[in-house]
Amino acid sequence: MNHPGVAGQQASANSFTGVTFEEALARARAMVPMLRERAARTEGARVMLPETYAELKQSGLLRYHMPKRWGGMELPFPAMIDIPTELARGCASTSWNFHNFANHSWLLAMFDPRAQEEIWGVDPDTPIAAGIAFPQGSGHKVDGGFVISGHWNFGSGVDLSPWSMFAATVRDRPNGPPTDYRLCLVPRAEYEIIDDWQVMGMRGTGSKSMRIKDVYVPEYRALDMTTLRGGSDFPGARMNPGPLFRVPLVAIAGYFPGTSALGNAQAVLELTIERLKSRQTSYTAVRMSDFQAIQIRVAMAASKIDTAESIMKRDCATAWQDACAEKIPDSLTKLAYKRNAAFAVQLCTEAVDSLHALAGANGIYEQYPIERLFRDAHSAAGHFSFSFDAHGSAWGAAALGGQINNSML
Repeated sequence: MNHPGVAGQQASANSFTGVTFEEALARARAMVPMLRERAARTEGARVMLPETYAELKQSGLLRYHMPKRWGGMELPFPAMIDIPTELARGCASTSWNFHNFANHSWLLAMFDPRAQEEIWGVDPDTPIAAGIAFPQGSGHKVDGGFVISGHWNFGSGVDLSPWSMFAATVRDRPNGPPTDYRLCLVPRAEYEIIDDWQVMGMRGTGSKSMRIKDVYVPEYRALDMTTLRGGSDFPGARMNPGPLFRVPLVAIAGYFPGTSALGNAQAVLELTIERLKSRQTSYTAVRMSDFQAIQIRVAMAASKIDTAESIMKRDCATAWQDACAEKIPDSLTKLAYKRNAAFAVQLCTEAVDSLHALAGANGIYEQYPIERLFRDAHSAAGHFSFSFDAHGSAWGAAALGGQINNSML
């Protein structure tokens, strides 16, 4: 384990602390043509391509929400909408892995400083995967830490990651009642990767399952999730006191994967408009762009995508303003963030469906420009953060006076 001073010097040798939001966004935008060119190969590989990861690392974008202390950009929180959304215009799978790696770095900043030293002291660019479903992991307290077991699916980017975070419901004793919720950092040698990622879409994320059996996790590597409800109760607060790390994580987390759905929908709109401008009907040779019905459908899809983006940006800007003011939003506001994330992605999916329908029979061919994007849209929308039935009803029940039973909010 490195001394903090040594780690800081090591990070500064390849530092991105001076990169502004505008510069970071320009770097992401410049990668879009390359990501589009590689998207089919990424899907075939079922993992982020090594050359793509290397270029993201070189750009510094993976550190956009890493603390400056470790050579990161520590950009304002709303950047979490713009940067991964831009990358998703090129490849939704790459964007999905990107926001996982980048935002897990943001999350690592909230862990005990010893965990930060253990990982970033070796390599500040260390990618970290995660199994985040608490029902899939369980653990019990032991002297100095926890012993956890479980089978987690959807471990996006796990093949590239020497560490993963595993969510576990903790008990004081085996088979006892739940007493705690922990996010546990575990090195690659201590968990198994299961190659079960044969799926309809988002294939390039490599979101394989992971399995652990009775692994000991020291307490400094087991983050208490109830400390991430906003404010500065988390263990890393003294080291990383900036407002970026005071945003309520669980409440706003749905917007991380939501950016991939948003950027993907923007790409579908862009590619559809490009194709319609030059396309004619098969029998009458009338230009498709001259049909008012098509004009209206394109306009409606664009309005839904713009509305989704506006909702996402507004909520993240509000969460950032509250964090800067050291204000913790109330539970109803937090539930509204979760509701709105699901609604925004629903709008994006509706827009993609409407635009894909304009292809008619041509839309079933793999070479059609948005066929893969259509599959990616529906695969991304299956994430539990985007179930409007779940998150809409939770907000509605609370708004109508019901009890909120979520200790992590």
